Amino acid sequence: MSDGLDELAAQAEVLKLSRLLKAPPERFDFLERVPPEDLRLLRERATDLLFDSNLGALRRMAVASRLLPGAVLARIAERVFGPALCARVAGLVDVPRGVDVARRLSPGFLADVAAELDPRRASEIISGIPAPTVAEVAGELAGREDWITLGRFVGHLPAPAVSASLARIPDAALLRIAFVIDEKDRIDHVIGLLPPERFAGLARAAAEHDLWPSALDLLSHLGEAAGNRLTAAVDALEPDLRARAVAQARALGIPLRACS
Repeated sequence: MSDGLDELAAQAEVLKLSRLLKAPPERFDFLERVPPEDLRLLRERATDLLFDSNLGALRRMAVASRLLPGAVLARIAERVFGPALCARVAGLVDVPRGVDVARRLSPGFLADVAAELDPRRASEIISGIPAPTVAEVAGELAGREDWITLGRFVGHLPAPAVSASLARIPDAALLRIAFVIDEKDRIDHVIGLLPPERFAGLARAAAEHDLWPSALDLLSHLGEAAGNRLTAAVDALEPDLRARAVAQARALGIPLRACS
């Protein structure tokens, strides 16, 4: 990985850490020179510390929740527990039970829970939620410009849910989400689910919203097929826009393949 890509990865990790700690990203600017893998480890350990506090009480709540019908529990979750508590308990309930309750929650509340959830702890529940519901939640989060939550969940969703969600996410939003996605090795698979015409939209969005760093970071994680499509889309832009992309790619040490 080039120094430029390391810098982008560190910036993405700082954004995610600041979100976890509910503090402005500027407070953590000094960490941008720390290796991104170390920043991710710090974030994961901080997440574990937050989620493991009061673990005994949370486990008792999860056991007690088995006594309630799913419809009743979903109603209580929205009206009484709130998203933060639901997010803490989600990883402690049985998977079929968790999926059943999640299907009964409103998309808006599920989006609230998703923003508080550590998806590593509820991966099986997340993957069991029907694709149309996931797409509604993705649309809600995109409307809130909550790129970080969307980025944390991509690696835990099956292909049908990802495809349904991509249809609800605009091109500029997709670039922002890809920049902060946790599972970078999933990016090529996710982008490969896009229809071919979306690549021109990604290139245009990068130019119109000054998202070249995000677009180039995305390109660096794509395989040959998707990478060539995105590069060709950049190459089809007007000369001045293409020149800006090439200049930023050279600064970051990212080859634009067919681009000149």
